[in-house]
Amino acid sequence: MFDPEFYMGVYETVDPTTKAKMLRCGKYKDVTECGVDFNSRNTVTAERQTFYCVPIPGENQWVKEKYAGTTQARVVPSTSYVPCRQKRSYEEDDDMDDMDTQPQKQRDAHAGPQSSTDQHSNGDCKRQETEAPSSQTASASHLDLNFPLPGEKGPSCLVKVYKDWDSFKLNDTLEVYGILSVSPALSALGDEKDASSILDPGECMETAEEQRVHSPPASLVPRLHMLYAKTLAHNNPLLPCTSLEDGSAFLSSTLSEMASVRAELLSYFTHVLLGDALAAEYLILHLISNVYTRRDVLPLGKFTLNLSGVPTVCSYTERLYQIIQQLVPSSHYLGMSLQKMNQLRLGPKKDYVANRLVSGALQLAANTSLFLDETQLEQGQLDGTGVRNITALGNLISWQKVDYDFNYHQMEFPCNINVLIASEARSLLPSDCQLHLEPQVAPSQVEEYLGGIHVHLQSSSQLNKFRVYLSVARLLDYSISDEITKSVEEDFVDMRKDDPQSVSAEDLHRMLVVARLLCLSLGQTSLSRDGWMRAKHAEMLRRSRMEQHKNVNGNEP
Repeated sequence: MFDPEFYMGVYETVDPTTKAKMLRCGKYKDVTECGVDFNSRNTVTAERQTFYCVPIPGENQWVKEKYAGTTQARVVPSTSYVPCRQKRSYEEDDDMDDMDTQPQKQRDAHAGPQSSTDQHSNGDCKRQETEAPSSQTASASHLDLNFPLPGEKGPSCLVKVYKDWDSFKLNDTLEVYGILSVSPALSALGDEKDASSILDPGECMETAEEQRVHSPPASLVPRLHMLYAKTLAHNNPLLPCTSLEDGSAFLSSTLSEMASVRAELLSYFTHVLLGDALAAEYLILHLISNVYTRRDVLPLGKFTLNLSGVPTVCSYTERLYQIIQQLVPSSHYLGMSLQKMNQLRLGPKKDYVANRLVSGALQLAANTSLFLDETQLEQGQLDGTGVRNITALGNLISWQKVDYDFNYHQMEFPCNINVLIASEARSLLPSDCQLHLEPQVAPSQVEEYLGGIHVHLQSSSQLNKFRVYLSVARLLDYSISDEITKSVEEDFVDMRKDDPQSVSAEDLHRMLVVARLLCLSLGQTSLSRDGWMRAKHAEMLRRSRMEQHKNVNGNEP
């Protein structure tokens, strides 16, 4: 977000021929009309806030294609407002600055630079095209659009907000309705030659670098004057835009099929995970996990899964990620090679020269699936950057927070990111649950077996069922009755009677998380006795496997 911007909310113009005066509104415009009477007593200065928004980082191709396929909307230029001149309109802004003694140009505050947004264009959840026009690609090459993830495509946008801007938070996913402004006059400051002739460096409060960052050409970074916006709980195009409770018909039909779809997905994941049904069960639980609340500093609901014992042949981890990518709306693959860890910028960092926060790869929207491939990590030395990146990943996993670097201090921002770690041995990163993979396929047959994975998934309609299932299970509300709570407490006491060391408070917490996710995976919104017993059984199998692996290998599981 930039500093607040002051503009002429109401101003008076004078017709040069008739000398007639007329009051005009400056709201929802970037360029004022010509003939402004700067001595008018009727001038009213107003304030607005500017957010720098980008396409949702890591949004998967199937999501983009679904939205693009359903939209009928096209951007149509407004005919209601045509400025008398466009080339030198910033001179008027300079005069207004002198009059109000307030700089109108945008300056970056020390809060974060972007609220991730998808560019919807009407009330039916139909979004704009997300690819920048090819004719603009060359022009954009010199412009740093400050996307969190490398290689991202699509338009960024300056969203101008006129009220209640405190209700939007960093990295929110927004649906914005507004008036699009792409006036050529807005590109004047992007041209250094024009900028130097328009602005007196002695009077301008921004450096040339700040001007370049805060006033990019409108043809590449359009301005959108917000009329209405709402924060979205998800970006799955197969779900209603409204909350699940409002779409009661959709919810009831989906819940009735949850158990059968879960069985199909479990079978599919068992095949993908080389015949390991228990690993498939835990992968489902991981993919529907979600931070539903925070108690003091503890995020409740997170379920980071460390899948160890992963084969390193046939690019197995990349194939596993590609399968997950086909099922979740947003995801990102991070191969943890030594070179990447020592070079990548995971946490956002303040650039005091350009006066903006430079985004980092962990600046992701809620419910993004982050796949960490630790099998890529080779022997070698982590430098200072690498150590900071590993620490940042550890903090993300443990506390669901990302540190933002302001040079002189750090600020923590909460996040809600699903982290899956694929590793050969136990991960060097923390996790909520570790499960060692037990392939039922001989190593020599893995390549042939993997070749048939996509054939196993028969149709796109089945894919869509899985996509709806995972998103709905994540969004469902959940509760535990007092009766079940008491029963779980008594059960915990009984488990510790024989051997107090066998079950710790941490084990109880994990079992409760597993029980919650098991119930939600079946479409049940409250914990049942049966759900609790199933969670105990699943955890017993997992812990038994980890003990066996520990005994065989003679090291920590």
